[in-house]
Amino acid sequence: MKNKNRLILTLVCSFLIFTVSTFRILTKSLSSTPLLAAYTLAIGGLVGVIANGVLLKRLQSN
Repeated sequence: MKNKNRLILTLVCSFLIFTVSTFRILTKSLSSTPLLAAYTLAIGGLVGVIANGVLLKRLQSN
């Protein structure tokens, strides 16, 4: 797999993790997931989106 494809895949996956955990926090549904885990996944997903976005932008500019 090329580096660009891997970055796009990890960016999308990080965004999905962030979205689902934010949905859990805001709606308080998905009660099987503890709230602490939702906060942890939201922070990790956001860091992943930012980091992969920056790496993808650097790769595009080269």
